[in-house]
Amino acid sequence: MSYSADFVGSFSCKTCHQQAFEDWTGSDHDMAMKHANSYSVFGDFNQVSINHGAEKAEFFTKDANYWVKLANRKGQATDYKISYTFGYYPLQQYMVEFEDGRVQLIPFAWDNRPIEDGGQKWFYLYPDNSEQHQDFYWLNVGQNWNHMCADCHSTNVKKNYNQATNSFSTQFSEINVGCEACHGAASEHLAWAATQPKSQSKTEQTSASKQIADVTSVKQKSHSKEDLGFNRDLSKPVQNWTRLSSNAPTAKPNGLKATEQLQTCAQCHSRRLQISDSNALVAQPFGDRYQLNLIAQAQYHDDGQVYDENYVYGSFLQSKMHKNGVVCSDCHNPHSTETLLKGNALCSQCHNPAEFDNKKHHNHDDNAGAQCVNCHMPETTYMQIDDRRDHSFSIPKPANTQRLGSPNACNQCHQDKSVDWATTHLNNWYPELNTLQPQHFSSAFASARVGNPQSVDSLSYLSQDHQQANIIRAAAIERLAQYPGRNGVVAIARAVKHQDDMLRFAAVEGSSPYSVSERWQMIAPLLTDNVLAVRTQAAAALANYWPEFTKKQQDLLQKPLAEYIAVLTFNADRGFAQTNLGNLYANQGLINKAEASYLNAIKVQPNFAPAYSNLADLYRAQGIEAKAMAILEQGIAAQPGSGTLYFSRALAQLRVKQTHAALSSLKKATELEPNNGRFWYVYGVALTPTAIGEAGNAFNRAYQASGNPQYLYALCELMIDNRSPQSLQCLSKLKPLVPENVLSSLRNKLPEL
Repeated sequence: MSYSADFVGSFSCKTCHQQAFEDWTGSDHDMAMKHANSYSVFGDFNQVSINHGAEKAEFFTKDANYWVKLANRKGQATDYKISYTFGYYPLQQYMVEFEDGRVQLIPFAWDNRPIEDGGQKWFYLYPDNSEQHQDFYWLNVGQNWNHMCADCHSTNVKKNYNQATNSFSTQFSEINVGCEACHGAASEHLAWAATQPKSQSKTEQTSASKQIADVTSVKQKSHSKEDLGFNRDLSKPVQNWTRLSSNAPTAKPNGLKATEQLQTCAQCHSRRLQISDSNALVAQPFGDRYQLNLIAQAQYHDDGQVYDENYVYGSFLQSKMHKNGVVCSDCHNPHSTETLLKGNALCSQCHNPAEFDNKKHHNHDDNAGAQCVNCHMPETTYMQIDDRRDHSFSIPKPANTQRLGSPNACNQCHQDKSVDWATTHLNNWYPELNTLQPQHFSSAFASARVGNPQSVDSLSYLSQDHQQANIIRAAAIERLAQYPGRNGVVAIARAVKHQDDMLRFAAVEGSSPYSVSERWQMIAPLLTDNVLAVRTQAAAALANYWPEFTKKQQDLLQKPLAEYIAVLTFNADRGFAQTNLGNLYANQGLINKAEASYLNAIKVQPNFAPAYSNLADLYRAQGIEAKAMAILEQGIAAQPGSGTLYFSRALAQLRVKQTHAALSSLKKATELEPNNGRFWYVYGVALTPTAIGEAGNAFNRAYQASGNPQYLYALCELMIDNRSPQSLQCLSKLKPLVPENVLSSLRNKLPEL
């Protein structure tokens, strides 16, 4: 079916769908973004002043508009008109629009909770990000609405970034999350509705709403999504849940069909990178518009619990709920955004209350500990006051806190108790847990995080374990990038052929440690993948070897590379996109275009460190050391928090024999990024001629930070060369990590005892 409907606005839906419209009015979706006015603004703008360190804000009204006085980049107090509100509970943010179309969120937010809960006051939202070189400084990219926020807080957003003028003309069909943000453009649906008999009663109107919500349900077989004028089916995959007997612990799905509900919600309720603003998302794979974060170490704990803001989807994909066909509307009213039922009644829709909603199961009196969500959906607080529940629906495991450092639900409530106390109680209550539960993926992820060389086997096994969620298997494939090996090759080869695009996408990163020819053989088939995110990821990875490819291979790369360039162009307002474009051009030998892209990266995001270091490398490759040094100095001035820039400067200083200055730069690099093993290793090499003790410490820190046997080898070699009595102890530690011939070469250097 050709689908070219137009957006008509939420008020066009009200006549037929009154109940849904009433539920939506005042909801989180309705209040996602508003023009600033007396209806939408909750903060106190009655000549209120607030300080955060040296930063001061004054909130006031003028000419019926809302204003804030804030320091600009030069530190000058400036009056800014508040153009928009953002959200409303538990906090509300405010935005300023600039002449170049840029819209920025101010650093102060209004705590909209009741006074008795500590609310009804202004607060500084990101107290650790107030410096101008930090991304979340209010005038930097981290607080830019056009790129960071618009796609999810408004309907049918077109970013419209103009690279030539470094400006925006961002547009939307509706300022907030309206009906069509989920249901799609509705003009063809209105045309269909015009042919139907007019509904008069509210009962009839509610029935019409249900018909749209369940367009292909068992009860509504007569109407497909196309019949109703939509390009998506937002119904539940499971229409009926049944218990095999009255005492069955959980309900089972009675039939499962494919719908677009989950990926429609995931557009916004996920940690992802937008790669296109096409409206065709739900008619195509999620990866045609977004690049999903796959349980990355920086965003999740080893056991899959949330750490950074991940917006539900990545957690939910890990869950048994998802595996069995549960979707968002099984628990949530999508219009009001509230849960369908309160308390444990919500879970009892599927989980037999006789089995689970009693003290025999939860071992608590009728208090907070008896609530399902407090054990299986623990909260993490973001933005200082915004508590969000984990949607992986995991079992509390205090033992993981001891083993991995991840949080646990027990001690979140019982903060006065030890982890040992919680572990003992849980083991006494549920002794079968340790025997019935399969090996948890957290063991493999933790092993990989600390640099265990045996991780190649555990990750390879995990990635091929069909009992695990596909997003976990994909995360294991990505982590194989640090652990090449025969089993890893097999795992990656199977991932490339997997039906789930998350595994195919992850295979690109997993293949990164292999040779050019091996990598081409592994992932070249992905250049024609049916998912944009996979094709472009594969093309970007292989383009790094452009000069080494044959004409035929380069020709095969051309089409997906053009798509990759389109993705980067869509994100050209960010430093990462311009830098990656520069990398592509540099690999293709297009030096002038590479330089221009790196300079554009610096222009759009002056604090983006990789743009400076990559441009310096470009100059170095041309033998222009003075220019390389100058751009690194410029970068350090713009981003003094980057260890990478100090490290790059140290290498430049070493090349021109400025050894003392290089040591100072290397020391600073390790201070800024103490977990970067390579920085410590190079620092150790530079220290070796003059400070053996400090060099040994640096090599040891390098190994501790990364687990890389090369760094331990360097430490052992240093000890042997300097007749350290600890040489044998070092070799003993190295023995299980390297081949015998490598160890023998060091043993042969040992002085006779």
